[in-house]
Amino acid sequence: MKAIGYTQSLSISDPLSLIDIELPQPTASGHDLLVRIKSIAVNPVDCKIRQNVVPEGDDYKVLGWDAVGEVVAIGESVNNFKPGDRVFYAGDLNRQGSNAEYQLVDERIVGNKPKSLSDREAAALPLTTITAWELLFERLAVPQQHPDTKEQSTDVILIIGAAGGVGSILVQLASALTGATVIATASRESSSNWVKKLGADYVIDHSKSLQKQIEHLNIGQVTHVASLTHTDSYLDSYVELLAPMGKIALIDDPKSIDITKLKQKSLSLHWEFMFTRSMFKTKDINEQHHLLNKVSDLIDQGYIQTTVGKTLGTINAKNLRAAHKEIESGKSIGKIVLEGF
Repeated sequence: MKAIGYTQSLSISDPLSLIDIELPQPTASGHDLLVRIKSIAVNPVDCKIRQNVVPEGDDYKVLGWDAVGEVVAIGESVNNFKPGDRVFYAGDLNRQGSNAEYQLVDERIVGNKPKSLSDREAAALPLTTITAWELLFERLAVPQQHPDTKEQSTDVILIIGAAGGVGSILVQLASALTGATVIATASRESSSNWVKKLGADYVIDHSKSLQKQIEHLNIGQVTHVASLTHTDSYLDSYVELLAPMGKIALIDDPKSIDITKLKQKSLSLHWEFMFTRSMFKTKDINEQHHLLNKVSDLIDQGYIQTTVGKTLGTINAKNLRAAHKEIESGKSIGKIVLEGF
């Protein structure tokens, strides 16, 4: 089968950083589905793994943790799917990724593809949706409500880096499924317009004083912070602007955080890593299956939209290198997707 992989960690400008290869087609067993890949999306985690993880021996490392495809075979323990089903998922960081014609994935972290979306539109969603959902409802524990309820709460959620992949779906979930006031950060006109379109109540510039801008809104103190980027740079601001007993959830990799600064206000800090369930085969691993199906229904009902920012053509090494380069620039809006081989 066709695939894209690498054998050494190189700069994305190097043609050997990602190359077109041929690999044996895998066989499904146990809880695994064998999925024929139709479309994929690229995430910052792809770049981090490529830069830092060198495969053993002469093996190729295949990246990719966002996929849409068709189930073509199932393992003997599979209960949720059958051949012919269209699915979407993020996968498992410890296994070969979706940058290949076929992939094995545990059915318990797979959802039914939204019927109302194309393959590429659906491919933009799984990893960031799982991350955003777990961050919002499990880590920050913001009360969830039906999208038709429209009851305003006293919660005020600040989303740092709202125009990126996770932020683009987090803004929508917070707007549609909570009664909170949603403040999104964006520093460019294009990214500001993007998050407004997705449902942010207010947009502020993260390159300027957060505290002064939020005070000017006159909506009360922030109760929850979703810190999606540069957490170490913003921690002092979070401590200043958060209400007592406020919560911070982060997904990035700060080099160091002085948590003693959180003590006086009894602030809490929460890590969100959507691969935890699959990496450790947790007892509730099936929650990601249910989560993706809930979001699939919300999309088909019109409450959530795709977060595709750009399509870069077919799935090959050249186009994937272009996607990695754009993500590494830090200026991409929404998700970058590729479709077909």
